[in-house]
Amino acid sequence: MCRFRQIDSRTKAQVSNPLPRPDILSPMPSNDLRVIIVGAGFGGVAAAIELRRHGFDQLTILEAADEPGGTWFHNTYPGAACDVPSHAYSFSYHQRRDWPRLCPEQPEILRYLHEVADRFDVTRHILTGARVTACRWDNGWTVRTADGREFEADALVLATGQLHQPAYPRLEGLDRFAGHSFHSAAWDHSCDLAGKKVAVIGTGASAVQFVPAIAPRVGALTVFQRTGNWFLPRRNRPYPRLLRTLIARLPGLQRARRAFMFGYLESLTVMIRHPRTLGLLGRLISTVFMRSQLRDPGLRAKAWPDYTFGCKRVLLSSAFLPTLARDDVELVTEPIVRIDEQGPVTADGRTHPADVIIYGTGFRTNDFMFPMEITGTHGRSLRREWAGGPHAHLGMTVPGFPSMFVLYGPNTNTSGGSIIFFLERQARYVRQALQRVRAAGAGGIEVRREVEAASDRATQARFDGTAWTRCDSWYRTPDGRIVANWPGYMREYARATRELNPTEFTLLPGTPAARPGTPAAPGT
Repeated sequence: MCRFRQIDSRTKAQVSNPLPRPDILSPMPSNDLRVIIVGAGFGGVAAAIELRRHGFDQLTILEAADEPGGTWFHNTYPGAACDVPSHAYSFSYHQRRDWPRLCPEQPEILRYLHEVADRFDVTRHILTGARVTACRWDNGWTVRTADGREFEADALVLATGQLHQPAYPRLEGLDRFAGHSFHSAAWDHSCDLAGKKVAVIGTGASAVQFVPAIAPRVGALTVFQRTGNWFLPRRNRPYPRLLRTLIARLPGLQRARRAFMFGYLESLTVMIRHPRTLGLLGRLISTVFMRSQLRDPGLRAKAWPDYTFGCKRVLLSSAFLPTLARDDVELVTEPIVRIDEQGPVTADGRTHPADVIIYGTGFRTNDFMFPMEITGTHGRSLRREWAGGPHAHLGMTVPGFPSMFVLYGPNTNTSGGSIIFFLERQARYVRQALQRVRAAGAGGIEVRREVEAASDRATQARFDGTAWTRCDSWYRTPDGRIVANWPGYMREYARATRELNPTEFTLLPGTPAARPGTPAAPGT
């Protein structure tokens, strides 16, 4: 198993830790409760840190890729970066103060996650190249990987997230194209775009980042848009030297910046929740910004969104719209009806010749951990349980699937916040649940069906009257059910998950016990 870069003394000196380091807390008694975590992105690492902090050291983290990182390992397209500022998109207990710019770029985020995994002694628990295909409960969890290996555990944490399976458009002739094609989430860096005719299908969050990055290099660029986007400014220049020095050396400044950013991000949710009042302010700010960037009336009309501000993801970029105005860039809004040997063919009968097609068409967001097969009590299939749309109590627990926890699960995406904030709270909630199992010597823990059903009804009801219901988006299933987003504020989710309510769960009889043949956690 490969090891990853250890942080050096200079980097350590730039990290502020408002919370104690989990790996140097007072030792807690080890136990035989074995936990398998699927996924070594931010969610999996957060869960491992929290569990280790409280004496759960029998951990195995199964990661399909060659190294940890999750979406930040796979998405290496030019310009890849996070929309959320670095001091918010990072763990509260591992605050770097030497980020080079406001919004971290992909290599910086990946390096940061490796640093965290190393520093908190999580790396030794990670087994890479282990793609999980099935998990089955039978008085404990049996987890199978694609290469036929089996792992057994008392608890299962699914940390695969929502943004990890690339989605391709349902178009006739995808395999007929004579040129080269790839998805932005699997960027082909061996493909030289210099001087090429490039067609980009999709104008979502990924395309908004890579289109400005590749436009100066290609010969001609055609961007195919199905729906326009609302934009807010984001100029991600490197920090001036003075500001970097102040952040690194001025006590309390980083904490103040995080508090300010928390409030700012919550204000975006306020606008989305109240589209007829404060949402109009968000629309006005976006309108002024977009009009300043789209001087040409014809281009402005083509790029303009036709839905309520906040219904779909509001994109942050100060570079994308000006890129559309370049002489060598064309924005096409006619629907694509098929792909032929030369390139995309639109509804007006026009063929758009291309040497390369790049699919910036996002992810299969509502599939969560699927196509993985998850089987609970009495042969219950999670796929069938979620046939009408994914649902889980607080986005984490599902009745009939004991001691199984989903991180970044149904209704825990955030339209105006940091997913890292959610993941820390979820990790703490999972830890509390497993502490109850350990303290009671129980065989597992399961959310009550009536609790989960009531929780789901309450969650769905909170979407009424919000911008999220005003259009179709990747947040929703085809029948209109919103399954991706949390309907409220970050502070509300923190309050809801602060203390696990034992009356909402049932402890299963039996005692977790080591079973023969169970592989040890890597490095143990």
